[in-house]
Amino acid sequence: MEKLTIRQLAEEDRPREKMMTKGSEALSDAELIAILIGSGNADESAVTLSQRMLASCSGDLNSLGKWGLENFCTFKGMGPAKSLTVMAALELGRRRKLQERKERTRITSSVDIYELFHPLMADLPTEEFWVLLLNRSNRVIDKVRISSGGIDQTTADVRTILREALLARATQMVLIHNHPSGNIQPSQEDKRITERIKGAGRLMNISVIDHVIVTDGAYYSFNDEGIL
Repeated sequence: MEKLTIRQLAEEDRPREKMMTKGSEALSDAELIAILIGSGNADESAVTLSQRMLASCSGDLNSLGKWGLENFCTFKGMGPAKSLTVMAALELGRRRKLQERKERTRITSSVDIYELFHPLMADLPTEEFWVLLLNRSNRVIDKVRISSGGIDQTTADVRTILREALLARATQMVLIHNHPSGNIQPSQEDKRITERIKGAGRLMNISVIDHVIVTDGAYYSFNDEGIL
């Protein structure tokens, strides 16, 4: 059976024409990706190829955003140029979401912390440790990446954390790290490092008000669970 190319589709079904006449909201995720890649392969149109790529990650754009070049290039017709185009578009979407979150300058709950750091950490393949520096009014002064480690663990330098807090004149701070595995439960090491930083901060009159573990879609708050 001969494939149906985008040019052979009814004009209202062609992604570019459809976007021009009906707006981007009318397009499916696959149609938007088809516009990015421009063409499919010898066996399928750009739309069909895009649908197949999405199907391989259950239609989840967040999962697609974690793909590397090698993942895209496993699909026939997806060379480095097309793959990088899609990756760049997904990265722009992530950065746009991050910029929107910057408007939230006051922390009132663990949800605020999660929403601030989810765009930064949800797609990371390795574990990172960050500190969120706050003033007495719970307003964000700065957020600082302290360390980046392997898949399973990272090292949080207590001295580095306190130095950053003192330089920023912060009176409160939140500890944040991610679990790439998706498991939100804290390890014994997570609990130990929290106590170490909390004790060191107390000597400097800097309060640790929470430690949040971030995953893609869920989080764990030490404060909410009453173990801080």
